Formats: sequence, C-alpha cells, structure tokens
Amino acid sequence: MLVTLLLVLLGGGLLCLALDRFRPEAARLVSLLTLVVAALILASLAPLGPASAGPGNAWLAYVQMPWIPRFGISIELGLDGLSFLLLVLTLALGFIAVSASWTEISFRPGLFQANLLWTLAGVVGVFLALDLFLFFVFWEIMLVPMYLLIAVWGHEARAHAAYKFFIFTQVSGLLMLLAILVLAWTARTTGQALSFSYFDLLGQAPTGQLGMAIMLGFFIAFAVKLPAFGVHTWLPDAHTQAPTAGSVLLAGILLKTGAYGLIRFVLPLFPESSLAFAPIALGLGVAGILYGAVLAFAQDDFKRLVAYSSVSHMGFVLLGLYAFNALAQRGAVVQLVAHGISTAALFMMAGALQQRLHTRDMRKMGGLWQQAPRMGACALFFAMASLGLPGLGNFVAEFMVLAGLFAEHPITAALAALGLVTAAIYSLSLIQRAFQGPDNDQAKIDDFGPRELTTMAVMAAALLWLGLYPQPVLDLARIAPPLSLSGLSP
Repeated sequence: MLVTLLLVLLGGGLLCLALDRFRPEAARLVSLLTLVVAALILASLAPLGPASAGPGNAWLAYVQMPWIPRFGISIELGLDGLSFLLLVLTLALGFIAVSASWTEISFRPGLFQANLLWTLAGVVGVFLALDLFLFFVFWEIMLVPMYLLIAVWGHEARAHAAYKFFIFTQVSGLLMLLAILVLAWTARTTGQALSFSYFDLLGQAPTGQLGMAIMLGFFIAFAVKLPAFGVHTWLPDAHTQAPTAGSVLLAGILLKTGAYGLIRFVLPLFPESSLAFAPIALGLGVAGILYGAVLAFAQDDFKRLVAYSSVSHMGFVLLGLYAFNALAQRGAVVQLVAHGISTAALFMMAGALQQRLHTRDMRKMGGLWQQAPRMGACALFFAMASLGLPGLGNFVAEFMVLAGLFAEHPITAALAALGLVTAAIYSLSLIQRAFQGPDNDQAKIDDFGPRELTTMAVMAAALLWLGLYPQPVLDLARIAPPLSLSGLSP
C-alpha cells in the first residue's frame, strides 16, 4: 500500500501531463481525483493500533524490497504515527493547493497539476523512506517540480527566486548525500555489511569530531529547508514569487520535511553529537523567532510578511526538538501541523488578494473589510491563529514548546516567549493595514465565493479541533520512535 500510494501520485501527474495537450481543463479534476484515491489509501493504513512491522519499533506499515543489493540499497518504506500525521497534512494541503489554483492558473494547467502532484509524491516519499539513499532520492525529486512551479508560474521576479531556492536546497542536499555515504562507510568498518537502512545505521554513528562533522552534514540540509536563522534567505523570495498553490506547498509541507529529517534521522542517529550541538541549535531557534518577527513587521508586501512569520514560527520547532524534553518535542510536532494549516491559509488569502487587486502591497489596500467581510473574517481568524490565540492549534504547540523548554533552559524560554508578543504586533498590523482603516479607492474587490469559503472553513475547523482537542495528534506523535536522550518518549 505504501508503494501504491507513491505510484498513484506519480501516475496522476503523468496523466495530467498527457491531458495538457488534449484536455487541459480536465487536469484539475484528475488531480483532485488522484488526491482522493491517495487519501483513501492512506485511510486504509490509519492507526487503529500500532502493529510491530519494523525492527525494534512500532510501525503501522513496513515494506522492504531489494533495489541495488550490491551497495546495500533497498526500497525500504515505513509508516509510523509521526509519518502518518505528516502524510495527512500533505494530502490535505494538496487539496488546498488544487483549490487555490483552480482559477488562478490558465497557462498550461495540465503541466502545472502534474508538477503539483510530483511535488507531493516526493514529499510523501521523504516521509516514508527508511533507506537513507532512497530518502535522498525523494529529497531531490520534490525539488525539481517545485522549482518549475516557481520558475514557470511565479510572479515578476520568479526566475531569481527559483534559482535561489534550487541552489540553496541542492547544495545542502549534496552535503547531506556526502554525510550519508560517510555514515554508511564508517558503519561498514565496524564489521557489518554495507547498508543504508535506517535500522542498520542506528547506534553506528561515530563519536567525536567525525561524528559531529557527519551530523552537521545532515543538520545543515534540514536547517536550510526548515529554515533556520542564517540559511533562511531563500524563503522570502521563493514564497513571494511562487503562485498561491506553490506557496501553500512550500509553507505547509516542504518546510516540514526539514523538521522531519531532524526528528527521524539527526536526533536518533547522532544522539551524542546532537546533545553537544544543542546550545547552538537553541540559539539559532531563538534568533530565528525574534529576527523573523522583526522582519515580518517591517514588510509592506503581504506575502513577504507571512514568509518572515514562517521563519519566526519554525524557530519554535527547533527549540522544541533540541530541548530534549518530551513535552517540548511533542509540542514541536503539533507546531508542524498547526503552522502548516494557518500559514497555508494566509498564503491563500494573499493569493486571493493579489488575483483581485493585482498587488501584494498593503499600502495600496485598506478598508477591504467593508467590501469583503467574509474575506476579512477569514483573515482575522488565521491571523489570530498565527499569533497564538488560546483555543487554536498554534497556541497549544507553542505553549507546550515553551513549557518543556522552560524546565530545561528557563532563560532561553523567556527570550523565545518574546516571539509571542512580536507575533501579535505583526499579525494585528497586517489586519489593520489590509482590512481596517480608511477605504482605499484603488482597492475594489469581490468577496470570497463558495469554493474559497469552503476551503477556509475546513482549515479553520482543523485549527479549532487541534486547539480544543489535540490529544489524537499527541497520541500519533507518541508512536514515533523516541527522541529524548533521557529516555523519555515524545
């Protein structure tokens, strides 16, 4: 079923590509149907109870088939609670991306939907791969169609943004490949056969300077995608220039692959090096939270504001993971889901405004609530979610991260808490500048229609459910392999 899930997404992309010549308008329906079939396959694997299918861990599904046995490379896929949760988020935001592109994309819609589905296929492969070489293959697969989504269907400076995105992610990915090869080779010197299997490499990482160097190869690749402070500069340009569906996928899904890599590979494979590196990672997390918030407040471009807010919010994920506290680590997982939903909604809002006003400049907006009250209400809801309003998913995530972090590093937690204050400032500023204030005569827009309103309502309901009853998500996170070096299982 795991292989079938991947083949459905890849095959759906090929069908959309074929329709691009003959029936391009049908590609959207094919993309939608493909996602429905993928969702049904994933539903059949839902965790009614964890089944031991993988070596030494509780896995909901596991499959291993030979691929390149001479080099110890296999098609090894596994599904546990963490990857199931992220796959649900991936397919859900896939539906949102198709909805966002329904009327926005008129040039080669079949090719657009094909690249959208291939991006999703690459992300699904990243969340399932347990062979490190296969993981790298999927890591690269998801980059190429996303590059095309930005370069072909992006906005005025799309070429520069696409090149920057590709260079950052490709260089860091090659660094990760080098780290994978060195890790597998050093494990082979201990007497075991050459293997890239996650389970064979657990506990085999060298210590000392070599172990730290290999760990950094993984960490830099995942930090670029997260993105962490210092390697984040590709993100504002990519988000701003991408089409709405591309921004939804970037913010909601692709950034989460970086966090997933830290959870799945860096912390379990390199426990000692990760513990030694934790103070630096915590510093990067705090710097990202404060820097992203300040830069978000300084923006006039709606999309750039939301992009810098992503840098700020993803800093909480870094803090949660490297606190080495069970509560904080589970909060980081909840943050992945909550941020994916709220930020995807804000980018869809930005895309809707640009499609109507032909600008993202908030200085040319103002008073839009009077003309589009449904759009204004949706924007207010998701802005409140982004700033961490109690009762919504983002609050649960950030509270858990800060509470767990405070138990281990109180000063760091106090500094990170300033991010909650700054988030309120830039979120409320966004609403004031775009939807409140005096009516701008240049800003005449139509309100949300049934398709857009339904999409927003689904995402709002998800954030409410996550904020009021997060236990199912926390239970799924608990199924994941242990992350804490103190023996606590998140």
